[in-house]
Amino acid sequence: MTKAVQSFSTTYLQFSRKQWAALRNSVPLTLTEAEIANLKGINEDLSLEEVAEIYLPLSRLLNFYISFNLRRQVVLEQFLGTDSQRIPYIIGIAGSVAVGKSTTARVLQALLSRWPEHRTVELVTTDGFLHPNHVLKKRDLMKKKGFPQSYDIRSLVNFVSKVKSGAARVIAPVYSHLIYDIIKQDQKVISRPDILILEGLNVLQSRSDYQHDPHHVFVSDFVDFSIYVDASEDLLQHWYINRFLKLRQGAFSDPDSYFHHYAQLSEQEAVTIASQLWVEINGLNLKQNILPTRERASLILSKSTNHTVNKVRLRK
Repeated sequence: MTKAVQSFSTTYLQFSRKQWAALRNSVPLTLTEAEIANLKGINEDLSLEEVAEIYLPLSRLLNFYISFNLRRQVVLEQFLGTDSQRIPYIIGIAGSVAVGKSTTARVLQALLSRWPEHRTVELVTTDGFLHPNHVLKKRDLMKKKGFPQSYDIRSLVNFVSKVKSGAARVIAPVYSHLIYDIIKQDQKVISRPDILILEGLNVLQSRSDYQHDPHHVFVSDFVDFSIYVDASEDLLQHWYINRFLKLRQGAFSDPDSYFHHYAQLSEQEAVTIASQLWVEINGLNLKQNILPTRERASLILSKSTNHTVNKVRLRK
């Protein structure tokens, strides 16, 4: 059996990449190289090796947790003499801008849906619960997008609460990174999935993060298992700038893009602006609101260069 060493925090077990990879325990890789290429983000390298050594063991662990949760539901139903609807298992994925949360979410969605149980796995990002731009402009919050005050947290909590209660049809708004706003005519319908993956900056935030809008229930109250994708701030800034440069050559060139005016920048101008955006907005949000939630996670994936995970911390 692979042994883990105790981490800096007594609440976590720490695994090296080699130790964690050994916990795959012969679980087969059901994704092809082409499918993995479609799952990765614009600024990430995602290899078959990364999926096999990091995400397959994680999917195995999650499958154990989910199966245990279902057995617990059956016990409760037997005790009560009821035959209620299965309660969706909610996985939260948090971390900084540019760390690769979306890729982690998509890979886990693909892997968990291919276990022999053939469970239904839905993926929702909390970006859809940002206030629309017209509201943010009115409140002078456009430069605080992603900060706690930029979210309609009550709608987000209401959405997660309904999903967790087993509601037959729950609506989630959809956000477009192209137009940098909520798409008014688009919605995502969630219909009693076995698993909901909820990905976003604010998944692990709690009462102390929403003092401007006090209430008693938070997204984290409904999450069964939480993952924080971590990296040093230097790496995060580097990845953010590289992503900005790639978007400048790609999506920003679309006339419908909110950031179309950045497409004509020289590379040096783009680097300067991206660096400024990081320091004034995204880096600030990381330090003030996102990083403080890390120790609330059930599991922490620590990344090194090239977005490879080199360390895993699992809460005892």
